[in-house]
Amino acid sequence: MPAPILYRKRIIPEECILLKDDKILYQDEQVIVTGWQTLKPKKDLHHGYSCYFLKEGCKVSKFYKEDDTFLFWYCDIVEYDYDAAANTYVVTDLLADVIVYPDGFVKVVDIDELVTALNEKLISEDTLKKSLLSLSNLLEIIYSGNFHKLQTPIEQVLSS
Repeated sequence: MPAPILYRKRIIPEECILLKDDKILYQDEQVIVTGWQTLKPKKDLHHGYSCYFLKEGCKVSKFYKEDDTFLFWYCDIVEYDYDAAANTYVVTDLLADVIVYPDGFVKVVDIDELVTALNEKLISEDTLKKSLLSLSNLLEIIYSGNFHKLQTPIEQVLSS
């Protein structure tokens, strides 16, 4: 299967970026695992790995500092739009995110952006519901002790 072209679409701020430098390290019908460096330099975050769960509403990433020190897991609530003819995925960030720190602490962020997006008519009520249901499903996986299942595709790529 040829490697798809990946785009990241954000609602706030509105943008759609070709992820031209992301390297696809593994793919099958369920997941795509990529390695990447930050698009815009940040104080701590330098590079990482992401797993796009194509049948789920999330993308799970492992974030690192420049010296390869692990920072945390970052989980985006997303939706996928695949164009088979062009072999492209547009991955739309549905705003709500979950951070899982090395000590196991879980932090949900950017819920306020969902309200802003709805109020400014940047998303529909259906998209809001989809985002919240995907967030709920992700939190259920994390709180039930099954987050390792979402980490596995990245860890398998890193260990090979």
